Amino acid sequence: MKNKRFILSVILVAAIFILGLLGGCSAVKEKEPVDYVNPYMGNISHLLVPTYPTVHLPNGMMRIHPLRKDYTGNKVKGLPVFLTGHRANHAFSMSPSQGESSLSQPVINYDYDNEKITPYSYRAYLDNVSTDIYYVPSYQSAMYKFEYEGEGTPCLIISSEKGEVAVQNNSVSAWQPISDSIGKVYLYLETDCAPVDNTVKEFGDYRSLIMQFKTSDREIKVRYGISLISVEQAKRNLRREIVNYDIDSLAVSGRDAWNEVLGKIEVKGSSEEDKAVFYTSLYRVYERPVNISEDGKYFSGFDGQVHEDNGIPFYTDDWIWDTYRATHPLRVIIDSKKEIDIVNSLVRMAEQNDDAMPTFPDFTGDTHRMNGNHGVAVVLDCYEKGLRNFDLGKAYEVCKNAITEKTLAPWSDKKVGNLDKFFEENGYFPALDNGEEETVPEVHGFERRQPVAVTLGTVYDEWCLGNLARHMGNDKDAAYFLDRSYNYRKVFHPNTKFFHPKNSNGDFIEPFDYRYSGGLGARGAYCENNGWIYRWDVPHNINDLIMMMGGRESFIGELEKMYDTPLGKAKYKFYTELPDHTGNVGMFSMGNEPAFHIPYLYNYAGEPWRTQKRIRSLLTQWFRDDLMGMPGDEDGGGMSAFVVFSQLGFYPVTPGLPIYVIGSPVFKEAVLHVDNNKVFRIICRNYAPENKYIQSVRLNGKEWNKSWFHHDDLAQGGEFEFIMGKRPNKQWASAVDEIPPSFEIKN
Repeated sequence: MKNKRFILSVILVAAIFILGLLGGCSAVKEKEPVDYVNPYMGNISHLLVPTYPTVHLPNGMMRIHPLRKDYTGNKVKGLPVFLTGHRANHAFSMSPSQGESSLSQPVINYDYDNEKITPYSYRAYLDNVSTDIYYVPSYQSAMYKFEYEGEGTPCLIISSEKGEVAVQNNSVSAWQPISDSIGKVYLYLETDCAPVDNTVKEFGDYRSLIMQFKTSDREIKVRYGISLISVEQAKRNLRREIVNYDIDSLAVSGRDAWNEVLGKIEVKGSSEEDKAVFYTSLYRVYERPVNISEDGKYFSGFDGQVHEDNGIPFYTDDWIWDTYRATHPLRVIIDSKKEIDIVNSLVRMAEQNDDAMPTFPDFTGDTHRMNGNHGVAVVLDCYEKGLRNFDLGKAYEVCKNAITEKTLAPWSDKKVGNLDKFFEENGYFPALDNGEEETVPEVHGFERRQPVAVTLGTVYDEWCLGNLARHMGNDKDAAYFLDRSYNYRKVFHPNTKFFHPKNSNGDFIEPFDYRYSGGLGARGAYCENNGWIYRWDVPHNINDLIMMMGGRESFIGELEKMYDTPLGKAKYKFYTELPDHTGNVGMFSMGNEPAFHIPYLYNYAGEPWRTQKRIRSLLTQWFRDDLMGMPGDEDGGGMSAFVVFSQLGFYPVTPGLPIYVIGSPVFKEAVLHVDNNKVFRIICRNYAPENKYIQSVRLNGKEWNKSWFHHDDLAQGGEFEFIMGKRPNKQWASAVDEIPPSFEIKN
């Protein structure tokens, strides 16, 4: 009996032990999408502008990042309150302090340590004032928690540059202009502890409030709202979003918001680093544009007025030259309602300012940067992919006005001039001869004419405009603009097979070097990149470009030659002239937007295996989960969307044509949650990281031998099944009838 009891006791103990182990195993929480996001990825740039570890909610108005040059910055300049635009300035500054010694300046420069940033929170320890900080945002409001160590008197400095600040007990009201331009940012702030003293001081351009608290107040929480309308609206925004000082609950809400949007795409298999790169890239896609509607109203920098939004949120801060290629097409797939709201916002902006589609909208209006009028591509891409809840006629009108009534000269908001009339009559934007001085007033002194880039970008815009006219039944405009969309031929050099600047007499500029000519950023001919990149910039008619270059074999040979052509001079000399031309593989530049579609062009020449090889190598070479994991200016979602698409295994080479060109899927499985609860699955059989080559494909159970697929195949839900292998299948999708369509989809 005793033996039986002993045995039973042993069994019971063993069972409890095993259950404990199992319970422990089950307690290990599986990573959620937001846990893979690394806001520090790319915070040290290869040459120009780094990424920023921005803390915000998806497309939320409230954004901040630490105020330092890049990750290597040894100090942070105060604590941020509100970012007024991607890469723009912060409005207001908040500086916690202890004692009297640091109260003689409006903004304190801090030594910092133990910094940790997630998409929804910011933590750090400020060495020189012995204070722990914790920040969590909502959409139009946020909260800070300060934990003061030591025995000094807790203080808080709130500064407005060129604005005003006022206080009543523990409530603060303030405003500050946005970059000395149109519009103001308004602030309403409250502390959970009552200050014992409030003092307002002037420090040059700064108006600063110094709040001093009881020595016993070692933890102070601050909650605040911001607005572009008024202090009263800022207060309403705060009250609507943050009802108490529970900062941990606010962080949970932020984390949930991020998991909701990032979870629209689930990826399985591959390495943890691949997942980190993927979800970090997807997080960056959701930084811009930002929703600035406040309780059904919004301030527009386009006319300086407050408008009713009539139930359609107003979005701004969108650099369309960077985002039309991949960011907008990605949002069409995973957030179509928001994309429609964005298109409606663009049309509203136009109605409020010259009736012309904006190019670079932000809080202060259209900033008219870069070249082209690619808002028309955004509109057409939506319409072709079935997103039609906007006024097509009005959208067409404002797009047409932007292309025909505003100068095509880069970085200019002037009306049409002589160069534009020349373009209308001759089909290309004229270049200056070597040594010729600029005399045309609408041309920006630094940005120059960029004649080839302007020509190529505009004929693509005209292709988009012609297709919009076709959808409206405007046959006259459709024929006119579609015919003009072939004018890239006007600057194609028949001998060199490059797009080549041409003067107003119709002569090609000579001598000319496709690697080096054009001056700083090649702006005398192209834009930021050299002739090797713009050689392929005919996204609406790749098949015609192939013919112009001598056919499929010649086209592929020239693509390969681009990757094989060296810089030809020391890196410091090359990048002195072409600082945006980074992420090089030969003359290919992974670091700038006009290059994104180039690796996919092999598909059009019947050799998709080369695209599969190239995409995988580029992703591995240039996109990593580390501080230098971005090869160029990320531009707030522009480059990141390329990464998302390419890791999934396809890319929208031609925004406005409802197809995707196939690359090489990185993950064992990807699940896209699209509209109407539809699911599109991408499954890789025979999966292994080295198995980059497609052997065969099945779409919804049927054999698929084309290197492209239609948007409807994705939007309706379904399954793409890839059989992968270590060696290329050079026969797959190689036939003429298997290549992607170009210019139009023929039945």
